[in-house]
Amino acid sequence: MQAIDRIVFGDNQFFGINHMSQEKAQQLSEQFFNISNVYQVYDVAFEAGIRAVMLNSNDRAAVICDHFRENPRKYGDIRWYPSIPYPHKYANLVAEKGIIPAINEVLFKHNSTGDILGIMAKGGIAVFSKDALMVMQMLVDLEMKMFRGLDIKVVFLQNIITDLILGYGVRAVFEGYCDYIRKRYGALPGLITQNMPFLKSKLEEWGIGEVVICSSYNKIGYLMSPDVESYVMAARNNDPSVYQLMAMSTLASGAIPASDAYDFINRQNIQSVVFGASSRGHIRETVDLIRI
Repeated sequence: MQAIDRIVFGDNQFFGINHMSQEKAQQLSEQFFNISNVYQVYDVAFEAGIRAVMLNSNDRAAVICDHFRENPRKYGDIRWYPSIPYPHKYANLVAEKGIIPAINEVLFKHNSTGDILGIMAKGGIAVFSKDALMVMQMLVDLEMKMFRGLDIKVVFLQNIITDLILGYGVRAVFEGYCDYIRKRYGALPGLITQNMPFLKSKLEEWGIGEVVICSSYNKIGYLMSPDVESYVMAARNNDPSVYQLMAMSTLASGAIPASDAYDFINRQNIQSVVFGASSRGHIRETVDLIRI
């Protein structure tokens, strides 16, 4: 399995997301209302040596992807880690327009005639055969359209989907997703979860390997189920040639000082860290603290 980047730059800060402070979330939302401020922070991250980006597939992400595509000489070596789908996008559409108009919006808006014919062909087969995997592939293609032409390293399935499927124990969906990402996009399949030990154990049981698992990983157990000890043990016993582990929420939304957080992370059998920051000082400090 091809090695993933040790440090990946995340995007929560750009979309007003802070799980510990609504006030901080509002400040971030206002700061990055102007999209040029987002591009400036990316440039700071790249100046600090980061060459990989994780990006959720929301509406603003499409504009960000356009910016990177339009500047290939500047950003051509950046590796991308899309995270799909963006659940709030669909929830908001349904709340605003109703279920049928929302479906029309998702399937047909901004798609060319050729795209629509392809969607209808795949969707028609799916309806006819009641093949849920065909539907999954169709939705993946729709989400991934905004990342076209970029260097895709890993395609992550968001934890709200991963953990739902995991809870039902649907092996076929995980197999289908992983196979499709490899064949259709030439990328590694990634799964985001809030229960890394259980997901890893089920993938091992099902014989699904060469997967990147991303989960919260920090010294206080923030957003980690069932506990820190289970994560440490699962990571310690992990073979990176089968599952590469990526840590997120390493600072527990600011509850852990950066030096303490990365002293802990650097002692774990973890292949990658994804973090988000909005200032030059925090970005450089984090890069310096993560052991390469």
